[in-house]
Formats: sequence, C-alpha cells, structure tokens
Amino acid sequence: MESFTGKLAVVTGGGTGMGRELTRHLAADGCDVAIGDVSAETMAETQALCADESPGAKVTTHVADVSDAQQMVDFAAAVVADHATDHINLLFNNAGIGGGGSFLTDDRESWDKVFGVCWGGVYNGSRAFMPLLVASDEGHIVNTSSVNGFWAALGLGTPHTAYSAAKFAVKGFTEALIIDLRLNAPHVHASVVMPGHIGTEIVHNSFREHGRNPKELTTEQLVEMRADLAGRGLDLSSVSDEDMRSGMVAQADLFRDTAPTSAAQAAAMILDGVRAGEWRILVGDDAYVLDEMVRADPTQAYEKPFIEELQARGVFTQMGL
Repeated sequence: MESFTGKLAVVTGGGTGMGRELTRHLAADGCDVAIGDVSAETMAETQALCADESPGAKVTTHVADVSDAQQMVDFAAAVVADHATDHINLLFNNAGIGGGGSFLTDDRESWDKVFGVCWGGVYNGSRAFMPLLVASDEGHIVNTSSVNGFWAALGLGTPHTAYSAAKFAVKGFTEALIIDLRLNAPHVHASVVMPGHIGTEIVHNSFREHGRNPKELTTEQLVEMRADLAGRGLDLSSVSDEDMRSGMVAQADLFRDTAPTSAAQAAAMILDGVRAGEWRILVGDDAYVLDEMVRADPTQAYEKPFIEELQARGVFTQMGL
C-alpha cells in the first residue's frame, strides 16, 4: 500500500500518543480515519487537530473499550454507518496500557486488565474489523507489539509479566496471520510493530486506567504502594503522601519527555514500514539495538551483564534500568 490517499483507516488508542500521531499522519496523506478510545475528550482533541491540519480528511471518533468484544463489534458497525462504507483498508490495533507487573504479588484484576487491553484489544479489534478488511480491494492490519514482545523485562528490579505476555501474544498472532492471510485473503497484509521507548502518555494513562491517578490516591493506596516498593528494596516510609504523588507525576512526565523517539517520529516510521510492505517494523534505535542483542545471546537476556551492556550502549537509560 504505497499511498493512503482515498483509503479508510481505523486506529485504536487514537486519543493520545502514537494513536493520535498515526491519525494526524494518515489524515495529512488524504486518508479518512475512524479512531477509537475510552476517552471522548482526548479523541476530540485529535479530531480538532486533524480538522485544522487536514480539513479534507474525515475523522470520526468512537468511544470503545478494546478489551470489551461487544464494544468493538459496535465500533465496527458505527464505522460502517458513519463512513457509509462496506470496507476499511487499514486497521491499527494500537491501544495499550501498562501495569500488572508481577504475576505473584499484583492482584489479578490489574494483571487481567493489562492483558485484556494489550492482547485482548488486538484480538477483539481483529475479530470485529477483519471482515471489513477482507471486503476491501487492498487491506493491511498493523498490530502494535513492543520490544517487550521479544524481551520480557524492564531490567532486573521490576517484574513486567502482564504487558510482556500480552506483547509476545501480539507478535505471535501477527506472524501467524502472514500465512493465514496469504492463503485465505491474499490482498490483506499484516505487520507487527515493535517500538522501543517512545514519548507517549502511557504511564499517565495507565495510572488512570488502574484507578491510581496520583492526585486522587487514597491513604490506603499509598500505604500499599510503600509496602510493594519496600518489598523491592526501596524504603519510602519517610516520604510524605504529597511527595509520593508528585513523584508519580514526575515519573510519568520523565517517561514521556526523555524518550529518544517521539510519538510523531514513531508514527512516521510505522507508516513508512507499511508503505514499504514490511511485516516486521522496529521503531527507534533502541529497538534495533535490543533486537540485535537478544538475537546474539538470548540465554543471557535476563542476566546482569546483558543489562550492563544495554546501559553501556545508551539503551533505555532514561527508564532507569
């Protein structure tokens, strides 16, 4: 798909981050876009940006929780109605959140929520919109995995199970689709996207999705957080509640503001990969370095020397590995 002009794309997580930037880039290329997100407010901001920058593109917004299969079916029906169409050309299963890091110590609700969004969102999105892709003359499904889809860690001091498990599932599913589509719908192609550290609002959004907006944390929640961090060797018993809240905001800001690749840059790389017909799209220099290192010595990927080499090569240093 060398051109997006005159095409129709669906983008989940279109309210912020890479989803917003994908929408802006697609609209600028003359592509109509239907965006889905749980936040009507952030989607309206994306829509307004596109209306100002690319008034010729039609951008519609749809409140939908990707982890809910029926909401995704309803989303697909709304796209058909709002765009007066019987097909779409591009599906970007992009929505994601973090959290649920430990399978052993985090509660099941938070773990399942992360897995439900990061994997279930791709599955539900694919189920709901695949018939519309197949109905097109030319289609492409683009699923966002992560470097955590081939390296299940954030370093040695932080468990990262739910997100990593989900992103491994996304990677495997998309790779399996390559043959499946080739046999059953050869005009539809699939790509898996594996970004490194991208400057997005995912940490802020994840706090909110888990009911842990720093400004609204209860005393009981802060006590639980202190206990969890103490179990990881970090004593915050002398830190005030207000400083705890401020620290969480600063953490989320730091993730967004110190990333080596911006969301806009990531979107451009993804769309360049789609135009080039790449099924495997690494995003960011850090993603290429990590991919190279894991392939070179996978048995050492979770050992201290591996992390030290990552740091020596300047990869993920902003994330405190």
